[in-house]
Amino acid sequence: MKYAPAQVQEFFEAFCDKKPELLTPTTEAFELMEQYSQRGILKPRFHTDMLHIALATLGNVDVLVSWNFKHLVRFDKIRLFNAVNMELGYRTIQIFSPREVTRLEKDED
Repeated sequence: MKYAPAQVQEFFEAFCDKKPELLTPTTEAFELMEQYSQRGILKPRFHTDMLHIALATLGNVDVLVSWNFKHLVRFDKIRLFNAVNMELGYRTIQIFSPREVTRLEKDED
């Protein structure tokens, strides 16, 4: 977090004050991460990004919001993650940037 913009750090601190549910890595999460890796969605050195998706998938997260435009917030990668999820009987996941989520909230007003 130390490299995130000040407003992101402030948001994160305020968010943590709300006592969010934390997802703990499990054997199943590591196995799903390995499936993503074996399919070449990301290079093995980006295992933490793949674990992030696996945890969100297994945690039944409706929307994953990320600033990670290099590996996660990309239409091609989202489709690949979801293809593996569907093949293995897991639900699909939506991945958006914070700007997209903010825009969606404004559209609802």
